[in-house]
Amino acid sequence: QGRLNEAVASYRKALALKPDYAEGYYNLGIALNDQGKLDEAVASYRQALLINPDLAEAHNNLGSALRYQGRLDETVACYRRALRLKPDYAEAHYNLGRVLQIQGKLDEAASSYRQALALKPDYAEAHNNLGVTLNDLGKLDEAVASYRRALALKPEYAEAYNNLGVALRDQGKPDEAVACYG
Repeated sequence: QGRLNEAVASYRKALALKPDYAEGYYNLGIALNDQGKLDEAVASYRQALLINPDLAEAHNNLGSALRYQGRLDETVACYRRALRLKPDYAEAHYNLGRVLQIQGKLDEAASSYRQALALKPDYAEAHNNLGVTLNDLGKLDEAVASYRRALALKPEYAEAYNNLGVALRDQGKPDEAVACYG
């Protein structure tokens, strides 16, 4: 309901009653993250993982919070731990791809996006980001195909239209590119 202060207070009360409640720390981390309190969210996710180191979702969310703090190597390690615990976790494959892309590890990023899409073929954001990675690798035809798949799944996806326009422009198709921007 967007009532984050109340949610944080409720999680803190629950944890006072049951201090070994890993899911409580995990959920508190989510609420704190949503409030922009990244340091507190990181601490909460870490506490959840001290209690239950097999909580793949907490590793994933810890990675996301660390990414926003610019701690990319730690982020990659968190996503990889999440995937060791839950190999079919499409969102963690996607998140790993995003960080690898930021780090310039484009082949690895493309592989992560493809794994996310093998698990969740209707993941429009993964199609779009795979397209960006393929575009950066100079694989324009494949990039265009990825953007088109993203748009088929999510027709209002402005970022994918923009990216498609850039790829079409780079392919020497200015009229098609302009159509994407309008």
